[in-house]
Amino acid sequence: MGRIKTQQVKRITTTIFKRYGEKVTPDFGKNKQLLAQIATIYSKKIRNMIAGYLSRMARQKV
Repeated sequence: MGRIKTQQVKRITTTIFKRYGEKVTPDFGKNKQLLAQIATIYSKKIRNMIAGYLSRMARQKV
């Protein structure tokens, strides 16, 4: 079983994916850099959760 993501993480991730879908890649590291450019996220854990979920969404859409 995997980790459960909160509704906040899912909501933020889907918003970012809709706005910046062409820039999101299946690579976790590149998504972390993208988040640093487009958003101000103070928590390292939340940033990593969002970047990981973005990677997963990009893999599913491709």
